[in-house]
Amino acid sequence: MRKIVLASASPRRAELLRQIGLEFEVDQGDYREEVPLAGADPRELVKYLSREKAKNVAFRHPDVLIVAADTVVVCGNNILGKPPSVSGARKMLKALNGRAHLVVTGFTVMDTGGGKSTTRSVETRVLVKKLTAGEIDAYVRTGEPLDKAGAYGIQGLGAVIVERIEGDYFNVVGLPLAALAEALKEFGVEVLAALKL
Repeated sequence: MRKIVLASASPRRAELLRQIGLEFEVDQGDYREEVPLAGADPRELVKYLSREKAKNVAFRHPDVLIVAADTVVVCGNNILGKPPSVSGARKMLKALNGRAHLVVTGFTVMDTGGGKSTTRSVETRVLVKKLTAGEIDAYVRTGEPLDKAGAYGIQGLGAVIVERIEGDYFNVVGLPLAALAEALKEFGVEVLAALKL
């Protein structure tokens, strides 16, 4: 199987790749997002950011497949990335409180040997239950919201604030596995066929 490099510092994305049996190395790169969120189309934004993250590490890895991704939360007309502070996390959670929002992940698979790449985006609708101010404060105090887009982690304690989802659960965690597996087929990687049983 082709060597795969995950261009991400996210332990959640690494765990998801391990979950589907892929062997890979991690190179988080040093790409700094400097794209203004206001007014951007979220689907195009996450695709752009995932491509840039892939390109940022590609020069170090000849003849491999780079996998990169970026996730944002869209609430109304606002794009929410990771909160900048505790007060920012509290503000984001208040905005999501009792409302539905979209989680949009863009991902890129790049073949540094052949020059081919593909970039896609996936959306999942998430409904947050109605929370009290005390519940929001308690969740923020755990620290979990501080490194998550939209200030919650559905795979952790944040699961208790989510009433329901429509779409790919793994997309909300940070990597839409079914869509990624389909994209990898274009590069000769068949996830199920490659499993060592």
